Amino acid sequence: MTRIDFYVVGERGRTSADLVACRVAAKAFEQGLRVYVYADEAQRAARLDELLWTFRDVSFVPHRQLGDEDLPACAVELGTAEPPEDHTDVMINLRHPVSPAFSRFDRVVEIVPPDEAGRAAARERYRYYQERGYALETHEVD
Repeated sequence: MTRIDFYVVGERGRTSADLVACRVAAKAFEQGLRVYVYADEAQRAARLDELLWTFRDVSFVPHRQLGDEDLPACAVELGTAEPPEDHTDVMINLRHPVSPAFSRFDRVVEIVPPDEAGRAAARERYRYYQERGYALETHEVD
């Protein structure tokens, strides 16, 4: 069964939801897992693309945007379309509602932003998973 983790970004705003997504993607990549970062809009995917190159001083996370055939296949891909069939390890979900493809992943990471609208949407996704019997873990991030 898919493991579902909610990462709740602190209200103080010292850490952004996008930065948390990058940290989770980096950790999964370091563990040899394939990651699909499911962004809510093209501008956010582009921002994440840039952030994955710069969020750490000493290294970067090799990645590409989904459909960018100019780059070789990478373990970390970003996109706004439904996840590709060959991705089954980790999906970092940055959109609402829940992707119909979530259950084929070993792990789904839900990033909960500090704003009230983002938190309300995350609560809906939480209930969605809970009503279907998934075990849910919550992690506070600051």
